[in-house]
Amino acid sequence: MSRFNGKRVFITGAGSGFGRRTAEKFAEEGVAAVYLVDILQERLDVVAKEINDRGATAIPMCFDLADAGACQQAMAQALSDAPLDILVCNAAAVAEENFLDITLESWKRQIDVNLTAYFMLARDAARSMVKQGTGVILFTASIDAQGHSMKFTPYCVSKAGEVSLMKSMAVELARSGVRVNSVSPGPADTQQSTDLVGEELMAKWREHGFPTVPLNRLAAVDDIANAFLFLASDDASYITGHDLVVDGGHTADVYEIPYE
Repeated sequence: MSRFNGKRVFITGAGSGFGRRTAEKFAEEGVAAVYLVDILQERLDVVAKEINDRGATAIPMCFDLADAGACQQAMAQALSDAPLDILVCNAAAVAEENFLDITLESWKRQIDVNLTAYFMLARDAARSMVKQGTGVILFTASIDAQGHSMKFTPYCVSKAGEVSLMKSMAVELARSGVRVNSVSPGPADTQQSTDLVGEELMAKWREHGFPTVPLNRLAAVDDIANAFLFLASDDASYITGHDLVVDGGHTADVYEIPYE
C-alpha cells in the first residue's frame, strides 16, 4: 500500500521517537522526499540512511528550533525545492521542575520549541499550501494539554497552545484545501521518556505494564506514527481541527476507588 506516492514531507524531531518512526513509515509508503529536522547531526545521519534505504530522498536539516530565524530559513529552503504536501511538527523541549523554580530561560525555551517554532513553520508552509489549494499540517500535542502533569508547567502550557493553534488554523484554512490536526499521545516508550524517568523504571513498565493506563502499556512509537499517517492520508479527508488522543484510554479513566 502506497498512500503517499510522490509526496514531499517535512518532519521536526525526526531524529528519534515519534518523528523518526513517522518519517520511516512515510518512506515505506512512497513519499518522494522527507525533510528531517533534528538538533543532533548524528541522529539525522542514522535516520537519513533509513529513509534513503526505503526509496525516498532524505534531506537532513540540523538546527535548533528555538531559533526562529533558522526555522524560517529551513522552511524557505524546503519550499524553494518544490511545494510541500505534509508538515509534521513533532519536536519538543521538556524539563521537570517545580513551578516556583522555573526560570525565564527554561520557560522561553519550551515555549519557543514547542509553540513558536510550530507557528513559524506552519504559517510559512500554509502560505504555500494555500496557493496549491491542498496540504496537511499535523502537530504532536499531548494529553498534558488537557490538564496538568506535576512539575511540567511550561510543557503543559505549550501543548495547550499547540491545540489552540491547530484549531484556529484548521478553521481559517479549511476553505483553502488545507487540513490541520494534532495527535495527543499518552505515556509513551520513547528515548525522551527514558531520559526523564530512567532506564530502570522504563524497563519495569515495559515488562509489567503501566497500570494507570486501561490498556496497561505505554504507547509504542508505531501507535503514534500510525495516527499521523492516517491523518495525513485521504482516509481522513473530512477531518480537520481535531486532536486525536492516542493514550490507551488514560484520559477516559476518571478515577478508581482506593479500596486499599
